[in-house]
Amino acid sequence: MCRIAAYLGPQMSLEQLLSKPEHSLIVQSWNPRELKFARLNADGFGFGWFGNEGSPETYLNTCPIWADPNLSTLARTLRSDLWLAMVRSATPGFGNHITNTQPYRDNELLFTHNGYIEGFLENVRFSIQRELTPNIEYEISGNTDSEYIFALLRQVLKEDEEIAIETALGEILALIDGWVGDLTALLNLVISDGERIYAIRHAVNGECPTLYYSTDNDDFPEGAQIVASEPLNNREFWHLMPEHHILILDPEAPPELLAL
Repeated sequence: MCRIAAYLGPQMSLEQLLSKPEHSLIVQSWNPRELKFARLNADGFGFGWFGNEGSPETYLNTCPIWADPNLSTLARTLRSDLWLAMVRSATPGFGNHITNTQPYRDNELLFTHNGYIEGFLENVRFSIQRELTPNIEYEISGNTDSEYIFALLRQVLKEDEEIAIETALGEILALIDGWVGDLTALLNLVISDGERIYAIRHAVNGECPTLYYSTDNDDFPEGAQIVASEPLNNREFWHLMPEHHILILDPEAPPELLAL
């Protein structure tokens, strides 16, 4: 289990998302309020943004977020109109290694997953592998359920270049729902293509992890849209996402909620 925060809006420094809010992602790493399956998020962290040419970039570290001596300088000086960040609590069996640290990226997307698939290595991994072409499977470098879910999404998008991301997300969740059977799968996902943020709150045979969004928040620039595992500041600014829904944040439109 992990904690995620993402921002879409006027350009701002990373520290305004990562460290300045009273219940920032850094605070959530050592004092989460709504994390049910762990006490700390100390198994690494990462953040992502889209560079000047529109390609996704990431900074990843396997140490606890509070232990990185470079982070305060980076967070103060880096600026972007889109941020996606995570602090990690590793699921047993998925070691604390840089290849297992999120966000994941390809040439177009940033991807994060908060949750787990029970019995993934013994069961569901093989179902996903059967769906993947060799070149996409080859690009998997770690062993987490999260990275395999990302590979499955990339496979669906590759097979139909016209498919909308929200439709592809619905398709991969339907596949996973069928594969897990009686097992538990917690499937909160936050993804970005550089223009929009897509957030999913979903689970199979279990309670959905929390996921909130905010679009009128005094601590962020006007027009900001934020999604986070836990409210980053005063709860009155935040809405709890309904279970089994996709949230689409678009800078040119109000938030859109779609049932899975």
